[in-house]
Amino acid sequence: MRFPPYWRLSAWYFFYFAFIGAFAPYFTLYLQSLGQSAFAIGVLMSLMQVMRLVAPNLWGWLADRLGHKVAIVRLSAALSLIGFATFFFAHDFAGLFVGMALMAFFWSAALPLVEALTLAELKSRPDRYGRIRLWGSVGFIVAVMGAGALLDATGLPLLLWICTALLAGILGISLLLGETRPETAPAAQAPLGPELRRPAVVAFLAACFFMSAAHGPFYFFYSIHLVDAGYGKTLVGALWSLGVVAEIFVFIYMPRLLQAFSLRVILLASFALAVLRFLLIGWAVDSLALLLLAQVMHGATFGAFHAGGVAVLNRWFAPRHQARVQAIYGSISFGAGGMLGGLLAGQTWESLGPELTFTIGAAFAAIGWVLLWRGMHEPSAAAAAAR
Repeated sequence: MRFPPYWRLSAWYFFYFAFIGAFAPYFTLYLQSLGQSAFAIGVLMSLMQVMRLVAPNLWGWLADRLGHKVAIVRLSAALSLIGFATFFFAHDFAGLFVGMALMAFFWSAALPLVEALTLAELKSRPDRYGRIRLWGSVGFIVAVMGAGALLDATGLPLLLWICTALLAGILGISLLLGETRPETAPAAQAPLGPELRRPAVVAFLAACFFMSAAHGPFYFFYSIHLVDAGYGKTLVGALWSLGVVAEIFVFIYMPRLLQAFSLRVILLASFALAVLRFLLIGWAVDSLALLLLAQVMHGATFGAFHAGGVAVLNRWFAPRHQARVQAIYGSISFGAGGMLGGLLAGQTWESLGPELTFTIGAAFAAIGWVLLWRGMHEPSAAAAAAR
């Protein structure tokens, strides 16, 4: 029995973000258990973002040229699983560096391609993207809660086996994905370069860069921040999950939000809430109530931000450019921005402390808000149709 595209794509998102749910919150703790310093942890984790600068653009360009996105998704899944296997043998910085670089180079190739596949399947209903993407959030919650409880009971070495199983799940689901119909007349389309240089596009991508930089301290050191404050790993997982539950609600109600507000307003609100959220995390770690409030804001700072960003790119760029433009978006925001935020957090965590490190993250979000407010304006309906 062959499942419909909706369920195959939803299952892929489930396993992909389940891996993130196990990896992002706990792998920093695993590295810390190996004796790695905050700076070393920042460098190692930033490799995930460094590879997003290179790999998605390379694979996106290749997919657009060959018209075979699914084959590349499958290849990246297999090779990222092989790369992750090196962590079973590597314990020093050099070995961990090689393993992270290999895994990240191939793992980062898939998401922009699947985003393009999803939008192609949805065709004239891109507002339904959130209904598929929310299964990634469900996968994240299942993994972060389950892994937290298991690691509290058995210890951090089990994390490697959990992540391996989830990477195998990504590979298995990728074998079920179907290729979309290729473009039939690529020569008639305008080149991508001039579109990327439009002022509104530049402002949008620059703002995304700073938004991801703002999240660097959160993604790299939030779990360490909580554990150092006396919280257990199960509660750490619960706090991560709360943020993703809020994200799920945003994805579910995104079509209604898009009917009530413009993309610009939604994005400006998400950046403003990011400023408040990271100040609360940095300065109010002893207050569980304020940490809960900060995690609810994840629905805006990631959910509304990412769904809005995907909608912007889908509205502004032609279908044949979607694989590349999604890759560029990922490289500039989650790649370059995440790398800057993570490396800077690794430098400041021990010298300035968590409070000022998260304050720097809040400042990055404020810079992104200003860039959006001054530079990003949505095109007219006629301009959007002309693409």
